[in-house]
Amino acid sequence: MLEVTKKLVDLLDLAPIGDDHFQGDSEDLGFPNVFGGQVLGQALMAASRTVEGRLCHSLHAYFLRPGNHSMPIDYEVQRVRDGGSFSVRRVIARQGGKEILTGSMSFQVAEQGFEHQLDMPKAPAPEDLKSEQEWGQLLAPQVPEKMRPSLLRDRPIEIRPVNPVNPLKPEVRPPHKQSWFRAQGQLPDDPVLHRCLLTYASDFHFLGTSLNPHGVTFMSKNMQVASLDHAIWFHRDFRMDEWLLYDKDSPSACAGRGFNRGNFFNRQGVLVASTTQEALIRQR
Repeated sequence: MLEVTKKLVDLLDLAPIGDDHFQGDSEDLGFPNVFGGQVLGQALMAASRTVEGRLCHSLHAYFLRPGNHSMPIDYEVQRVRDGGSFSVRRVIARQGGKEILTGSMSFQVAEQGFEHQLDMPKAPAPEDLKSEQEWGQLLAPQVPEKMRPSLLRDRPIEIRPVNPVNPLKPEVRPPHKQSWFRAQGQLPDDPVLHRCLLTYASDFHFLGTSLNPHGVTFMSKNMQVASLDHAIWFHRDFRMDEWLLYDKDSPSACAGRGFNRGNFFNRQGVLVASTTQEALIRQR
């Protein structure tokens, strides 16, 4: 495992502080606030620590306040129900006594059943694409010096975007985006960790899908963008240290909000997870 990936794994390894309460550190990715995917991934880890023999199959969360990346985050887990097949947990994330995220997670025992899925869409192979970090190196000379570290930083999750948008010179495009994702280096065989890492990564390159038709990005003048909620459904087992295609579309934008959907496929074309998110996309 690369050191940068180990730091992310350690970030998700929450410290128990008693009575189904956990505490996690925050990381600074160069954004004004805590990255939403970090809070989602840590919330899922907190809930998973209170469940045995069952893996998360769905997660639904609301972002309530921006998080401060200079402060730790406290996670309270509430044991809503443990049934014969499913367990449900509610998680509240707090900083300074104020709630920044609330969510519910459902866990299920392993079970066989009917099988079908959407076909994997066509996409270039990841080996034929530049990484997000390589694109950042090309953009760095064109952005203010204070923004360069976030473009050039080492990344635990390698992202290779298909036909990326230049955030400095956006153009009108269809509401569709694709990226290949994988964790850098080999990971342990822990399905809980792989789910938490996908949850963390699923917030990257997502809300921008709803900006494509309007020719703007999060760096455009007078734009206020933020994730409002996030949902994930885990369909099948996967590994985050192997390439996954994240295929995203945006069916609608209105009332200052953009709605986004995503599907994760492995290289064999198996649909392993699906996501949705509504985001604030307000032009002041």
